Amino acid sequence: MSGTQTKTEYEGLLKRLQDKLGNTSKKASSRLEIPTPQIIWVGKNTIFRNFMDFPKALRRDPEKLLLYLNKELASAGYIAGERVIFLGRKEPSSFVALIDRYIKDYIICPVCGSPDTRTEKNKKLGFLLCEACGARSSIKGNYA
Repeated sequence: MSGTQTKTEYEGLLKRLQDKLGNTSKKASSRLEIPTPQIIWVGKNTIFRNFMDFPKALRRDPEKLLLYLNKELASAGYIAGERVIFLGRKEPSSFVALIDRYIKDYIICPVCGSPDTRTEKNKKLGFLLCEACGARSSIKGNYA
């Protein structure tokens, strides 16, 4: 009987600890706040109005993010002040999906899930260095 009693005591203590700590995974994911892309169409061009907010939030070079978007959208785009102008009409949903994929591939640490990363280039290889856990992961492409 003492085995059952210790199991219930353990579960009670575990529940109490979880209640005090709260949901830590929710706090970690909400720390990286990504703005919503503001996309407008002018003629045949697509204007990404708040583009410069993204490199600031992600702590990455604007040129690298633009290079990634140009490649994935198969379109030419150039920075004009705080915005980017792409040739051709692009759907706003495609920008949201591409930025989410960029964050998953080039920002979030694959080991601990922290957004506190930086990039390093060693010879021709790119690495993602996590400032939270110290992991060093290889990344594909030159976009980070």
